[in-house]
Amino acid sequence: MNGFSHNPAAKVQTAFAEVGARTLHDLAFLHPEMPVYAAPFALFEDQWIGCIITPWMLSALVLPGPDQHWQPRPVGEKLALALPAGNITFTVGELEGIGHYLACSLMSPVQRGLTAAQGISLTNDCARMLLSLPVNAPDLSRRRALFGWQERARA
Repeated sequence: MNGFSHNPAAKVQTAFAEVGARTLHDLAFLHPEMPVYAAPFALFEDQWIGCIITPWMLSALVLPGPDQHWQPRPVGEKLALALPAGNITFTVGELEGIGHYLACSLMSPVQRGLTAAQGISLTNDCARMLLSLPVNAPDLSRRRALFGWQERARA
């Protein structure tokens, strides 16, 4: 499959909305007020990374970027990717309109207590977090050990 030269969020949103309208509209676990919304995707190592929320799930997605050509893989195959947020396992999927993509479920089913606005905000936040460097608390014991060693070395 050839990559997307422009941000694929609108195509992803349309493809998932069509799936929901065609096949999932009568399922009991659907969140009745949650829209299908794809946060803007960002390029990372020449691949598009983003998130989507639907009435049935919130997922992180990876799609091929500009000038990328993915080798065909079986739907359902698992791939581990190293992102700034950490190592994440994705599953190969395929949809008409976007072709092959990688997905990692972040919430399924979508919690009923979320409003549509909260769901959209959560989707945007998750997309940003995927490409954010992890924040670790400083290791004070190491800092103290180093600081103590430096003081002794000066004396």
